[in-house]
Amino acid sequence: MDTSVFVHLVLSDTKGVSFSEGKKENVILTQKNTMLAAKLARQLSLDTLRRIHHGTSYRCLYSLSNLFIHSEVGRTRDVSLLSDSSALGRGFYSQRSFPPSLRVRDTQQYGRRSISVSAATIVNSAPRPVQPYLRLMRLDKPIGTWLLYLPCAWSIALAADPGCLPHLGILTLFGTGALLMRGAGCTINDMWDKDFDKKVSRTATRPIASGEISQMQALVFLGGQLSLALCVLLCLNYYSIALGAASLSLVISYPLMKRITYWPQFVLGLTFNWGVLLGWSAVKGFCDWSVCLPLYFSGVMWTLIYDTIYAHQDKEDDVKIGVKSTALRFQEQTKPWLSGFTVAMLSGLVVAGVNAEQTLPYYAVLSTVAIHLTHQIYTLDIHKPEDCWKKFVSNRNLGLLLFLGIVAGNLWKERRESLLQNEEAVR
Repeated sequence: MDTSVFVHLVLSDTKGVSFSEGKKENVILTQKNTMLAAKLARQLSLDTLRRIHHGTSYRCLYSLSNLFIHSEVGRTRDVSLLSDSSALGRGFYSQRSFPPSLRVRDTQQYGRRSISVSAATIVNSAPRPVQPYLRLMRLDKPIGTWLLYLPCAWSIALAADPGCLPHLGILTLFGTGALLMRGAGCTINDMWDKDFDKKVSRTATRPIASGEISQMQALVFLGGQLSLALCVLLCLNYYSIALGAASLSLVISYPLMKRITYWPQFVLGLTFNWGVLLGWSAVKGFCDWSVCLPLYFSGVMWTLIYDTIYAHQDKEDDVKIGVKSTALRFQEQTKPWLSGFTVAMLSGLVVAGVNAEQTLPYYAVLSTVAIHLTHQIYTLDIHKPEDCWKKFVSNRNLGLLLFLGIVAGNLWKERRESLLQNEEAVR
């Protein structure tokens, strides 16, 4: 709902709410609090109020939503809502509680504020009954889809013929598949972790944990996502269909790993990088294990790097609820472990490049990837969740950089072969 319309709607028949002439954003709330909270409840859901972060008179909206949340505490005795009110206040006045894609940005045009287009704003613009399902599949947080898709893209690019760009149709199919399978994986994860999510402030508002979507509704939605993903898989060759079907056991079992081992990130790596095998087979009709296995190994090491960093955001809550992670396993020794994973990842990429007969641009980009990872680990502050998030999302750029290096290296092959042919002709 447009912010200005909402403010007008809520305040139109509410006495005792006035604006100072100097600053219309400062709201004085004096009476009829109960009626106002009820009106807020009718106009916006609690989850929506938690996510308000932009628009004209946004301080006004903060005050109104804050009032509603406190009213809910009084009605439901749910003290955890107070933390939402506190986080909401920090978000409005510092804008640090929200990812960068959600922040209000100033623009010089007409002297007004505007919101940059992002996946989150698109989800928030969708019909209200649809929004919980879009959030359940994490459509508002596309970083996970990128991290699932990029290893597939690496493999597809490596499998391309010398001097050729990767197959656009296959890249598109895998992009669609990554979106659907990431959504299915998140749905399975939230169904398994419903009780855990309720106890963690960062995950308490997820649709299943908050009660917006029931387990049965989630199960039906999961069936729809898997059915669409199967349609994508059936567009590939028989070898790839069998290989893709084999990954389903990893998708289902991964959410359970955090209950039994301190290495759930390793199992996530096995799951997220299965597309390396599938991408090559989709292009070639088989797997060249001399290339696919080193690339798959590198992808697993990469996942251990970025998801360990991600896990440090929740380590305090994980201890309280009994969930395990590599962040808790490594603790203050995280950086040495991540450095070891980096060396292993780069070694695997070198082996894959040699076996795929990659050229100079590929290895030049590998050196840049090494610098990026070194800087990422050296500057990481595992005790600051916002820094962990920043380092985590930077891995999308790293993955895209490697993809471009593979493409450039493959295009360089044609030039190198032409030079060799010319030399032989001269001799």
